[in-house]
Amino acid sequence: MRALQVRELGPDHRGVMLSDLPLPQPGPGEVRVRVRAAAINFPDLLMTRGAYQLKPDLPFVPGLEFAGEVDAVGAEVADWRVGDAVVGGNRYGAMAEYCIAPASALRRKPERLGWDEAAAYPVAYLTAYVALVRCARVEPGEWVLVHGAAGGVGLAAVDLARALGMRVIAAASSAAKREAIARLYAPDAVIDGAPGFRDIVKSSTGGRGADVIFDPVGGDIFDESTRCIAFGGRLLVVGFASGRIPDVSANMPLIKGFSVVGVRAGEYGRRFPERGTENLAAIDALAAQGLITPHVHAALDLSEWREGFAMIERREVVGKIILRP
Repeated sequence: MRALQVRELGPDHRGVMLSDLPLPQPGPGEVRVRVRAAAINFPDLLMTRGAYQLKPDLPFVPGLEFAGEVDAVGAEVADWRVGDAVVGGNRYGAMAEYCIAPASALRRKPERLGWDEAAAYPVAYLTAYVALVRCARVEPGEWVLVHGAAGGVGLAAVDLARALGMRVIAAASSAAKREAIARLYAPDAVIDGAPGFRDIVKSSTGGRGADVIFDPVGGDIFDESTRCIAFGGRLLVVGFASGRIPDVSANMPLIKGFSVVGVRAGEYGRRFPERGTENLAAIDALAAQGLITPHVHAALDLSEWREGFAMIERREVVGKIILRP
């Protein structure tokens, strides 16, 4: 089978190459999937240089999430049949014509979604759902400020927040990204994500500030967010794309009455399995009903993987990049 393989860790993905590998065989409790679409996520890029917390043994095939058809099932698998259309997430392995996944890691593909869109939504929308629903306990009509709103997770948060009845301020770094967000999801406001957004957020919310702030950026963006959050607000720490992990003095949340809440969607599901299952069912239902609409920035052949990685590194992507093995 054709697969993208990481044989050596290093900068510029120098140890990554397209390879012809043996067809993998499913073991007990496992399923082999013919991958029709695999999404590129930033952790995939980090793993090629050993800069992510998960460090698979070399060589390995990257790829966290995928959509495809069941091709073969191992022993003790009762829920899946050959030909079933599925979406799934694995810690790695999706950027290949075929991948092996635990049967329990697969869900039925929502019929409304094509292969590309189905591969684009599991990780991003799960993160957005855990952040907004589980961690922030959002209420309809509340104001949510989404930083990094053009990224895969940020754009999912914008889309999901609108579906949940929230009022949304989307912050993005370029005019082209802001125009795309406005066209795709029509949030209540689309603003420049550079520092200096505090007064715009205050003005947009009638002076109260944002009830919920979704922050995958960190750094200066986090610092300024503490100055435009409403009393009783929830500041969601999703990541540090800026490269700087910020600090907050304890007197700030005390005086302003806000909470700083860490978001780890995968860990949330592992710690609370029943709620984890409910989270997945909730985003699948929203997708099946057409209430959320994943956006694919570009769909590329697997051989074009380097251009897909580069588009993410250049920070020009709105939504997700998909590879088609």
